[in-house]
Amino acid sequence: MKSRLLVVICLVFGFSNIGFAEIKRTASGVPDLSGTYNVSTLTPLQRPTQFGDNLELTPEEAEKIMKAEEAAMAEANRNRGPITEAPPEGGAAPIGTDDSQREQLGAGNVGGYNFFWIDRGSEVALVDGKFRTSILYDPPNGRMPEMTPAAIQRFAERRKLFRPNDGTAWWVDTEGPGPYDGPESLGISERCIVGFTGATPTFPSLYNNYKRIIQTEDHVMILIEMVHDARVVRLNSEHRAPTLRTHMGDSIGWWEGDTLVVDTTNFLADSGQARGGTETLHVVERFTPRENGDVLYAFTVEDPAVWKAPWSGEFTWRGENDAKVYEYACHEGNYSMGGILRGARLLEEEAVATTAGGEE
Repeated sequence: MKSRLLVVICLVFGFSNIGFAEIKRTASGVPDLSGTYNVSTLTPLQRPTQFGDNLELTPEEAEKIMKAEEAAMAEANRNRGPITEAPPEGGAAPIGTDDSQREQLGAGNVGGYNFFWIDRGSEVALVDGKFRTSILYDPPNGRMPEMTPAAIQRFAERRKLFRPNDGTAWWVDTEGPGPYDGPESLGISERCIVGFTGATPTFPSLYNNYKRIIQTEDHVMILIEMVHDARVVRLNSEHRAPTLRTHMGDSIGWWEGDTLVVDTTNFLADSGQARGGTETLHVVERFTPRENGDVLYAFTVEDPAVWKAPWSGEFTWRGENDAKVYEYACHEGNYSMGGILRGARLLEEEAVATTAGGEE
């Protein structure tokens, strides 16, 4: 936190070069982005409505947010003693309502993640020495733009297949495919095909917030800690034919001064990228290194099949080259898929037997 404060002071008073090394460069003279970065932040993707069109926080407002998070995490991690009884039906009570149970995060404390695993950071995002109210800056209100009627209809149809698990096969009474008919019925993040933070563009998350870049003269690889996404950007190249599509799209890059620009197209129709992008998704990202080892990451998303206007954001990737990015083994896709589908078949058998019994 002290190092970040020094950055703010230097930027405010114009001492941009004091105490900082030069930008790392490759043999060809372009910036060398290779390294490990921590992107955790308390700044949300979309701006809370109370801030309106205000992009920036005062230092006092930022301090208040960070202190509140520190207190909340201390309370969440407080030792409440051993749990000697099974959680009540429906899961544990929320924090503060029943000290005999721990926390509701993680499916009511019946096997999900608890606060030990949460690491969304302790700082509000700093961009050019200013604390941000949101990662998004365009539209000016920091909110996602309005969706198209067709996209709204698609999302409404999908939501019909996602309901809390109440221990019954409720889907047997609905028309069309069910939510657990096969592996392909589940979302691609649930199947551990792509990460939960998105890869193109990529966002901060509740945990697993490290990114690693490896750069050569012809390629840039961006490894995302969440799940196992590894993007390969071809430098000074052309896009592949539109018939060749992938979940993370086809990325090409070039240098504009000291900024790496990455242009990505050719996504699959259900790529899981950009919070709902389709095959018409187009993403432009900009990676600008700072003298202190950080990288300013900016992006613009455009998909006329989903949103009525483009949207853009930016946040700082904090350089931590002494950190390592370990493998994240996505349990759901590796081990739990069989259990999910087997459980659905058992519930369907119970529903059929109950219906048959009632008809008799």
